[in-house]
Amino acid sequence: MEIEIGRGKKARRAYGFDDIAIVPSRRTRDAEDVDIGWKLGPYLVELPLLASAMDGVVSPDTAIALARMGGLGVLNLEGIWGRYADADRLLEEIATLDKVEATRRMQEIYAEPVKPELMAQRIREIKAAGVLAVASLTPQRVREHYELVLEAGLDILVIQGTVVSAEHVSTVVEPLNLKEFIAALPVPVVVGGCASYQTALHLMRTGAAAVLVGVGPGAACTTRGVLGVGVPQATAIADAAAARIQHLLETGNYCNVIADGGMRTGGDIAKAIACGADAVMIGSPLARAHEAPGRGYHWGMATFHPSLPRGARVQTPQVASLSEVVLGPARENDGTLNLMGALRTSMATCGYETIHEFQKAEIMFAPALQTEGKRLQREQSIGMSR
Repeated sequence: MEIEIGRGKKARRAYGFDDIAIVPSRRTRDAEDVDIGWKLGPYLVELPLLASAMDGVVSPDTAIALARMGGLGVLNLEGIWGRYADADRLLEEIATLDKVEATRRMQEIYAEPVKPELMAQRIREIKAAGVLAVASLTPQRVREHYELVLEAGLDILVIQGTVVSAEHVSTVVEPLNLKEFIAALPVPVVVGGCASYQTALHLMRTGAAAVLVGVGPGAACTTRGVLGVGVPQATAIADAAAARIQHLLETGNYCNVIADGGMRTGGDIAKAIACGADAVMIGSPLARAHEAPGRGYHWGMATFHPSLPRGARVQTPQVASLSEVVLGPARENDGTLNLMGALRTSMATCGYETIHEFQKAEIMFAPALQTEGKRLQREQSIGMSR
């Protein structure tokens, strides 16, 4: 339904996770019978969870640890790990910066050129652990570096930017032809972000194994404020899921939808899947793990842009182990620990056995969901009101 903004402009209403609720069905199910696995390219992945390609979240060590749990950690090859051999020293410094000087100093740190051989070394470190190596490059640099990282053993390539389109127009440089590029690669490719039906559909037509859905919803991202660009996640995911159906009808190929950002709790993750996502990519919830390289801080890929930063270094106190954040057991009641257990329980409570079944769950517009009956929690800053 369109809303009239003014005589010359109408707009669709869009919804975020806090606006909606999952409606239980007529049956329930034992959580042990729920299968949350999914397929990305030729790989069967146990957990529908990717760690965001952010330096405060994914190091080679955390990528390995998450892969051993059944998820995927996406290493940012153009971040600190691809620029500095002694990355830990720089991460330690970033964690000690005063908030007034943080952005300026991070711009200086990230001005160091990326080092191709160091990128390859990071991939080899992950592969040496016997797990899948997943890493990201931007559309601007992927042609320059992809061959070296593939030779190093990269299993899944993520081509990621604030917004990635299948039709980039430029009079300055030769644009990357995603369709031709992806077709020539021997590994599955994930591309994004996007936030609309048409953009998602065009990205799917490039031959990508998955598209990332989300422009600006992350805890550290300021894109929506700086550029005024973005779509609330529940609507963005549902639109991309509709594009997936159209793409499947056109080609017979299933393209995964990965919800990227805007999720803080297990309930948010469950809502993302119920809206149509096959998996989720999260950053700040994992930055709260003791093993996170950000040391209690989290920042996005555009935080350090040299001329127009679109991110903030936000504090994310480290409260639990990575295993507790992902798999539990939870020692808090606010939904921020045992994220995958919460997803399993949500699916079981609603009677769904698989991710694809859960994508068909009934959704209701329910803005009172976060506040109804929660006065004592709000007053005491506990539970859902933290």
